[in-house]
Amino acid sequence: MDALFPFLGPLTGLLALTIAFCAGFVKGVVGFAMPLVLISGLTLFLAPELALAGLIIPTLMSNGVQALRQGPQAAWESIKAFRYFLMAGGVTLVLAAQMVRVVPEEVLLFAIGLPAFSYAALQLLGVLFSIKRRSAVVETAVGAVAGVMGGLAGVWGPPTVMYLTALGTPKGDQMRVQGVIYGMGAVALTLAHTGSGVLRAETLPFSLVLVLPALIGMWAGGKFSDRVDQRTFKRFTLIMLLIAGANLMRRALY
Repeated sequence: MDALFPFLGPLTGLLALTIAFCAGFVKGVVGFAMPLVLISGLTLFLAPELALAGLIIPTLMSNGVQALRQGPQAAWESIKAFRYFLMAGGVTLVLAAQMVRVVPEEVLLFAIGLPAFSYAALQLLGVLFSIKRRSAVVETAVGAVAGVMGGLAGVWGPPTVMYLTALGTPKGDQMRVQGVIYGMGAVALTLAHTGSGVLRAETLPFSLVLVLPALIGMWAGGKFSDRVDQRTFKRFTLIMLLIAGANLMRRALY
């Protein structure tokens, strides 16, 4: 693998494939966190820019599979239902992607990790937040925040999951809606980072190699998720959000 990718040796190449499988498995179980797992794992031995490039194509492919799991019509209904989120997120993602080499990585990681960790911790402790009625203003604001995070770090799961959980979205609908939102975001991310130079001739093959283990992991995680009820699903989701947030803050501070 080091002949194809000078930045990877045999051991780190195998480790990258393993991380992609684990990221796919987690996504198959809870519907999100693939970019979080990939960026957290790959940056242990790769530069952040290379890790960001690596997650782009697996994220794009896996979200397409997730969004269409219940059919194109169901996916289209989700697009219409969350159109404000998607439009705001798409605009801010493209704008933020152009700043990926300017914003300090530590600031970005802490800004993503703190709200994700805090929200999940409070929920697990029984302090519940809920949105009784959907609001175009709130949805647009959350979408814009998710877009900024996605453009800068390829991670837009935490604000999206927090919003859907607060709405009390049923498990099946949440998995599909997450796939649609992340899928549309992944398309924008791919285009944005083709323009920013992160995804280029040297990094595209690396991203493509991670697709297969990620999809196999997602399939395995999906089989596990099918056996999980709504309450357990929500708990799994919050625990993953807690771990992801804590890890991002750890990386920002140390």
